[in-house]
Amino acid sequence: MELRTFRKTRLATSLSLVLGVGSIMPAYAADTDKKEENIEVIQVTGIRGSLVRSMDVKRGSEGIVDAINAEDIGKFPDSNLAESLQRISGVSIDRQNGEGSRVSVRGFGADQNLVLLNGRQMPVTTGSRSFDFANIASEAISAVEVEKTAKAENPTGGIGATINVLTHRPLSSPGMKATFGAKAVDDSSTDKGSTTPELSGLYSNTFADDKFGISISGSYQERESGNQQAQVGTGWRSFPGIVDQDYSGPNAEWGGVPKNDNQVNRPGDDDVYSVPQTTIYRFEEQQRKRTNGQLVLQYEPIDSLRATLDYTYMRNDIDTQTHDVSAWFNFVPSQENIWSDGPVSSPLVYSETYDAPADLSMAAGDFGTRDQSGSLGFNLAWEASDNLTLNLDYHNSYAERTPNNVNGSSSNLSTAAFIRTSAATDFSGDVPVLAVGGGNAVRPEDMRVTGSTFTNAVNRSEIEQLQMSGKYDLAEAGSIDFGIAMSDVNNHSQQVDIQRNDWGGVGAAGDLDAAWFPTSSVIDKFDGSKGNFAGYNGNASTDPLNTMFLWDFAAVRARAAELYATSIVGDCGNGFCPSTDYSKGTDRFTEEKSQSAYIQYNFASEIANMPYDVHFGLRYEKTDVESTSVVSSYDTATWIAESEIALTSSVDNNRVYQTQKGDYDYLLPSFNFNIEMLEDVFVRAAFSQTIGRPDYTSIQGGTTVGTLAYRNGGSGSAGNPSLLPLESTNYDLSTEWYYNDASYVSIGYFRKDVTNFISSNPENSDIYNIPDPAHGKYVDEAIAAGATTAIQQRQWIYDKYGATDPNVKINPDNGNIEITGNPGDPSLNFLITNPTNSDLSNVIDGWEFSIQHFFGESGFGIQANYTMVDAGDSYDNTNLGRPGDATQNVILGISDTANLVGIYENYGFSARIAYNWRDEFLNSTGQDTGSNPKYTEAYSQVDFNIGYDVEAVEGLTIFIEGLNITNEATRVHGRATEQVLNYTQTGARYSIGARYTF
Repeated sequence: MELRTFRKTRLATSLSLVLGVGSIMPAYAADTDKKEENIEVIQVTGIRGSLVRSMDVKRGSEGIVDAINAEDIGKFPDSNLAESLQRISGVSIDRQNGEGSRVSVRGFGADQNLVLLNGRQMPVTTGSRSFDFANIASEAISAVEVEKTAKAENPTGGIGATINVLTHRPLSSPGMKATFGAKAVDDSSTDKGSTTPELSGLYSNTFADDKFGISISGSYQERESGNQQAQVGTGWRSFPGIVDQDYSGPNAEWGGVPKNDNQVNRPGDDDVYSVPQTTIYRFEEQQRKRTNGQLVLQYEPIDSLRATLDYTYMRNDIDTQTHDVSAWFNFVPSQENIWSDGPVSSPLVYSETYDAPADLSMAAGDFGTRDQSGSLGFNLAWEASDNLTLNLDYHNSYAERTPNNVNGSSSNLSTAAFIRTSAATDFSGDVPVLAVGGGNAVRPEDMRVTGSTFTNAVNRSEIEQLQMSGKYDLAEAGSIDFGIAMSDVNNHSQQVDIQRNDWGGVGAAGDLDAAWFPTSSVIDKFDGSKGNFAGYNGNASTDPLNTMFLWDFAAVRARAAELYATSIVGDCGNGFCPSTDYSKGTDRFTEEKSQSAYIQYNFASEIANMPYDVHFGLRYEKTDVESTSVVSSYDTATWIAESEIALTSSVDNNRVYQTQKGDYDYLLPSFNFNIEMLEDVFVRAAFSQTIGRPDYTSIQGGTTVGTLAYRNGGSGSAGNPSLLPLESTNYDLSTEWYYNDASYVSIGYFRKDVTNFISSNPENSDIYNIPDPAHGKYVDEAIAAGATTAIQQRQWIYDKYGATDPNVKINPDNGNIEITGNPGDPSLNFLITNPTNSDLSNVIDGWEFSIQHFFGESGFGIQANYTMVDAGDSYDNTNLGRPGDATQNVILGISDTANLVGIYENYGFSARIAYNWRDEFLNSTGQDTGSNPKYTEAYSQVDFNIGYDVEAVEGLTIFIEGLNITNEATRVHGRATEQVLNYTQTGARYSIGARYTF
């Protein structure tokens, strides 16, 4: 039975054959129906051809689907798949270092969208469920299809959408085809990099009367990039307006703002306010080498049987070097601040002066990782009879992230000059402006080594998946789709940290060679708007910091290892390198087993001469989760510096072993109805229930905490293998008018009623009952004696108890006072992020508008779309998440999006210029400081590509591409715009190249 009444045009059919494009579901469906194989192939490719094919996929689908197709063999519209996907209505992307990485659909984040490769679930190494599109090259991709409505045959996990990435299949495009491309890339974001190469190739051929086919593709890319960041470290600390620093009263808290004449427009008691923890300028350089390859073998011994064997390999090596300069605010009573108006007040200028010089920190890192994955798959498609088709698909895949640098997968070595007499930051512009008393006079000879962290982390994910499905044609009575599937996902994460907590400094000024500390400017590296301390009349310096040292990481690390003894050692025998002894770190293993079965009834007919088709489906899913964890515990807290508290264990075996389990099962209905109301006018309606599984990190067992806490406490995270998925009831209605061969307009409404939200807000915990030395009896005595600052309190305690209490002493390695908590001191508080399911619900609904239009045969065309999304209640910035405050039921990532693309293709020229915009959205409800929000501000970007088919050499195309050509920056803020958390600027990226196809 022919279910769809829509018939592809000769152009659409030819394109699918030329490009080897597949359909939305499993890999076996990637081959075009045999009944189309004898149609004359019209060699129409390029931008318009790609858009025609995408339009016809949308038009002929069983539900609401959008697609992007290759413009030619080996030529996808963008060099990054995520960048192409963002052109689809309702799709937005997250960028990492200026490149598309993860996608969100209709407001649902990357974890709630299922990404498949040829219909198969792929492993990831980040702890999330989201696929990183930066790891895969676009040259071997035939199409990407985004299915926004559910069908019974779709694997679960995509509440927003199911995204299927389809690769080339040789028997779908018979004959010999090959392409080779090369380009040179210049990334303006790097200060040290140079022009880098990209190479790609694809060869496809069929033999023995097109019964056997082989396709092999590969790509290699080098990229050198960088970024400049202005940050507020761990975040902003928020308080009710009544909180102050008067420890003789009931409202004092660390971080509170005094009520005195030094505060201009201080927040009122009914307001809320926030103070910054630090100001950091960070400069990063990154080198990437990406290698992709795929081999596909196909054999069709008889017309009714086709076998496919394929192997896909991806590797991404990333080396990173960082330098930063920062000033940590200590919340001393000498604050002099200028405040914005309430009810959410922020410092326009925040400043502190110090009785004794504080540190001006300059840290550096040098580290690298390797992401590597491989997937071996086998598919068998058999037309058992005229009525019955059976398919079997199996794959075994892995993904692994490992350290790829002698300094580990992450490293940070800090130095400091103890010369800071004051610190002030102006937050009135896009970029925070830091002024440090004595900062611009800093000398290399002032620098001392302080703390460091060297980390090795290994993450490996393995997936074994078997899918068996079939279709039975009931002739005029319709057809039945059916299938079963089994998957086994194993995730193993290990991490060991070598952390020195010598944040007060070791050795002496002059230990390090001044030649290792070349000078660089700071604030003039940022293009965004900046404040100038207007209206500030306090005592802190307002001379913007414009001096830092981009010091030699290798030389300083080697000298530090030679000079300074450490109690914790890595593989090199000292504390200045990582360890591979993962038995001393965190070790977590999670297994997720799923079984599913589905059945779907399909029927097509006419109502009043209007063709329609309808699909009723039911899918059953059962999942079992088991997590085993080994984590470290602690029983001692030592106050080692003004703000820092180090956690240690007094026993050698401080390991905690735990096994936790969880399970759930669901019966998920789906309904899709499509009708051609008028010629070329389609109306679609859909209903379904879907689930969105928790990310893999959330279902890991065990509780981990950082080994460095602060005066207000520590932080950590816990997993919950018993978490249940999000549950969504979905409604869709869409109208589409295809008024020309390459033109259409559509409007759609969607609604998702979502329950079972997963909340990850930090909660206070005294998990280890460790005596807290920064809030114990000795501190109370010091305050009563008039010691108001941490420096004064620590000195008073040492003077009073240093000779009698062994828990109060001088560290002989650095000369710093160290105070260990005593029994009877209050327990150290930790903010533990523990994911749990909520009984709250919410409704997400919105509208999608799309148009694609070509102006006759002129070669000019446009694409435009706009998506409006509403998720009910917005985040209440006056709610601080304190005991007694209402729980906030908000959804992350919700924002409107828009795209506008101008196209020209004629006389051998092709050009595309694209504008993409995403409105501001809430990206998190927690900072390292607790329940404080993060908002990503509105962002837009302009990209272009221009190509020319060289007439003298058939098959040769030369092209130039540009990304982010207006040098846009990203900015993240907290409860108010002034509360900047991160300002990152990258830069434009240009490439020029050639592609030869034959």
